[in-house]
Amino acid sequence: MRRTGSSSHPHENGRFAAAQAAATVENDLQNRRAARVVAGRAIDAIDCAEMLAMLGLDGSPERGRR
Repeated sequence: MRRTGSSSHPHENGRFAAAQAAATVENDLQNRRAARVVAGRAIDAIDCAEMLAMLGLDGSPERGRR
């Protein structure tokens, strides 16, 4: 019989959630850095917006900053 639901190792779920959260934070940081580089090299606002769109990045200023 196949088990569904919680794992036989209760800490696995917690470690997975922590790894996912860390990966999300790192990804957001990398995206913000990339957006700043693009903004610094863009000719104007339209150029910046187009390059950010090509990279699939959000162009909103300092999104998620605390």
